[in-house]
Amino acid sequence: MKFENNISQKPKFEFFDVTADVGFRAYGESLERAFENAALAMFNVITDTSKIQPSIKKEVKIKAEDDYALLFDWLTELLVFHDSEYLVFSRFKVEIEKKENEYQLKGKIWGEEFNYDIHEARDEVKAVTYHMMDIKKNQNYILQVILDI
Repeated sequence: MKFENNISQKPKFEFFDVTADVGFRAYGESLERAFENAALAMFNVITDTSKIQPSIKKEVKIKAEDDYALLFDWLTELLVFHDSEYLVFSRFKVEIEKKENEYQLKGKIWGEEFNYDIHEARDEVKAVTYHMMDIKKNQNYILQVILDI
């Protein structure tokens, strides 16, 4: 297992072994922080996020029927930016609101265009999956996601 951690904080995410895919668990004291850390974990599969400069800002708005669909759509939307505009991100700010019968996410994301001279090419993420996806709340939120690589 690999941890992304600041010594003074709990881990933001950890990877776990899945045959032919990549799995991670993202943590947060709120659902919003856990979604931000899930995005950070996904981009750490693609490259070393510590090398990404937050020079480009994008905004994301997503509506979904439940928190699982919201997580799936959030990560998928970020992959669309990566696949269509060759962008990689390292900073995320998410607000989630539960309305009557849907969840709404407003996000701001910061990153830059992928550059082979600067960014390490790790694994290509083909898709986010629902396989083994889980959202738990104990003292903190734990999101589990499997990525198709």
